[in-house]
Amino acid sequence: MLLIRHAHLVSPDSEVEDASVLIKDGIIESVGVAGSFHAPDAKVFDASDLILTPGFIDLQVNGAFGHDFTADSSTIWEVASGLPQYGVTAFLPTIITSPLDNIAGGQEVMLQGPPSGWRGAEPLGLHVEGPFLNPQKKGAHNPAYLRSPDLGAIEAWSRENSVRLVTLAPELPGALPMVEALVERGVLVSAGHSMATYDEARVGFDAGIRYGTHLFNAMPSLSHREPALPGALLTDDRPTVGFIADGIHTHTAVMALAWKALGSRMNVVTDAMAALGMPPGQHILGDFQVNVDGESARLADGTLAGCVMPLDAMLRNLITYAGCTLQQALTAITDTPARALGIEAERGRIAPRARADLVLLNQSLQVHTTLIGGEIVFSR
Repeated sequence: MLLIRHAHLVSPDSEVEDASVLIKDGIIESVGVAGSFHAPDAKVFDASDLILTPGFIDLQVNGAFGHDFTADSSTIWEVASGLPQYGVTAFLPTIITSPLDNIAGGQEVMLQGPPSGWRGAEPLGLHVEGPFLNPQKKGAHNPAYLRSPDLGAIEAWSRENSVRLVTLAPELPGALPMVEALVERGVLVSAGHSMATYDEARVGFDAGIRYGTHLFNAMPSLSHREPALPGALLTDDRPTVGFIADGIHTHTAVMALAWKALGSRMNVVTDAMAALGMPPGQHILGDFQVNVDGESARLADGTLAGCVMPLDAMLRNLITYAGCTLQQALTAITDTPARALGIEAERGRIAPRARADLVLLNQSLQVHTTLIGGEIVFSR
């Protein structure tokens, strides 16, 4: 057992100034104010001057630490072992547009499970971003691998087979039957890399789309006469909306506007690529070489190609530029992604019977300690 004492607990649904949390067998057993319960056999962690939050969940990670999941999905576990330094306790390894065999290989890596003795952020299943995307909004995806929606191509895509989230363009012919088939198999479907009009996006939501991939990026601009996909994502209450809060993919003023429009529907994601945690230079995203200058990652033509900012830094960005509280900002990286995946009973909160995936921040909101399943996997 582990007893965390004297923490300033901040969770999307609660805040306790001097909290104690008792953990047993990887699960939170009790939460209360300091001194409200005793566990003489527990190991004690004194969290004085630290802020205790739920573990962070990132739904879009293309790679990190020099590894790219599309190029080599076997690196998922190695990357996962490093993500807790950023407070990430669970994530979706993301495979972008590529041959279907790459996706099948990623599924196999997930189904085989981690190597012996492994510890790290838990991959919850794949985010398959493509290949059913609109060529006009391909972004940094290789157009050679784009294809039309085809139910035969996704026969093995299901939650049970480790596909958790699929990004597609809902306006493409054949996309809506694909949405319906994936939803029936427990997969969260997202609209992204799309030229969808406002009406086409709403039809996609009617078919079961419940997510939007990196708002404003790889989609038409928001217009007062044709709000298009961004307008539908901002105004329809059904989808959770992914947002890259690095201040580069969208202006910081737009970050504030999106926060005001979306509130608890905003899900901050990193869209991290292989250069995360690495020095500037040449890195890869799928088939392409990407130039990384320490702030942004771009193809040779200037196209943004993923992100190099970690999730804890985006949390601080959201507070600074959207003007929200820590408690509100935490929702975007804990409770909201958990709800999008239907796992809010076990993740994204600090409450009895939830998993003991926890982060301790210092007063500057830097990650101090990360616990996964009640075990310390990172400590600064």
